[in-house]
Amino acid sequence: MAVPNNAEVPKEKFPMAKQYPIYVADTVGVNSLYQKMHWHDVLEINLIKSGTGHYIINGQKFEFGQGDILLINSNDLHCAYETEGLVMLVVTFDPAWLHGHLRYDPDILSPFKEMGLRFANLLERKHPSLDGLRRTLLDLQEEHVGGRPSHVSMVYSHLLRFLAQVNRDFRMDDLRKPGKKMNPEQLQKVRKVIHAMERHFSHPWTLDELASLVYLSPSRFSDIFRRAAGISPLEYLIRIRLEHAVALLDTTDLKITEIAMECGFRTLSNFNRLFKQHLGSSPRTTKNRMFN
Repeated sequence: MAVPNNAEVPKEKFPMAKQYPIYVADTVGVNSLYQKMHWHDVLEINLIKSGTGHYIINGQKFEFGQGDILLINSNDLHCAYETEGLVMLVVTFDPAWLHGHLRYDPDILSPFKEMGLRFANLLERKHPSLDGLRRTLLDLQEEHVGGRPSHVSMVYSHLLRFLAQVNRDFRMDDLRKPGKKMNPEQLQKVRKVIHAMERHFSHPWTLDELASLVYLSPSRFSDIFRRAAGISPLEYLIRIRLEHAVALLDTTDLKITEIAMECGFRTLSNFNRLFKQHLGSSPRTTKNRMFN
């Protein structure tokens, strides 16, 4: 499968209202189909309300638990995994919403702009200001959900307060540590391969072929990919294929054998085994449940 070397690797785009470009919601758990690496064009704040799990962000693993706050920058390559009972408040917003305020406080977006240099993705748990940040995020959510008069201004003000507090209290000395993080070139290689797999998920990819897309040896490529995603390239490919299989089970009347072939599984028995292993039920059971 030939993939142009200069092929663009687009970010995931979040459609948002121009006058109110923010998304605020609780998420419960992390479905295995969504434990895949992604990167997007918005900035993200997570407050862990309950439970445990971990993020992999740009090749670094961050264990999190109740009360933790994480910041995810635009273009951060990341995915989340649940350990137990995860409920997470997710706030994503378009940084352009704050451009007018940058005239008064040019550092308001520094927690994202200087991520990895002066700020960490996971805010320090024992910092005395963390309780105030939690309250600010919960107040932001309450205003968003309540929709009362001037709630847009209130949400905007809470977001500004949160970012200003992080910028003031959580700035640290240079965080860069040689050898500890994946470099931008390595992350871009991983993005390129993920993009190719998602566009051509039914192709019979081999490790050698995937590695050749980014001019690396199979062993070197496998090491870099595993650091970024937490799993091997071929395991990641299986998850992409299963995601498409679930969509076809849900939206078409194709036979299960046809869906298996359409999604790149070469035998029905292999498809059934991997489907049950990853999703906990058989394709037939899933299809019957969706149509009942």
